[in-house]
Amino acid sequence: MKFLSLPVFVAGLSLGSAFAATDPAVTALLTQAHDAQIRGEAEKALRLAQAAIVADPAHTASYVALGDLYARQGQPEYARSYYDLALAIDPQDASALKAIAALGAPVQAAVNAP
Repeated sequence: MKFLSLPVFVAGLSLGSAFAATDPAVTALLTQAHDAQIRGEAEKALRLAQAAIVADPAHTASYVALGDLYARQGQPEYARSYYDLALAIDPQDASALKAIAALGAPVQAAVNAP
């Protein structure tokens, strides 16, 4: 599997709101991933976003960030799988719901996903 870049913007998200009230280590990893994305370091951005999930598996913004990464790279199936994981943690996660809508996918299917 090829590593890709991190756009936390696919659904119009801002980094500040996505990282609010979370572990500082996760915030740092996602910020570094964003910075790597801006520099065009796609593989590094993906690894950092994945590390954020490992650091705090319950933090939905990390899954959304990784989903955004795949969406931006034209891999909507991978993107959707990470948005679905975020919704499995919090079925009302606004960022994940917006991102799914941006993909043009039915939101209800994500809410009912296993």
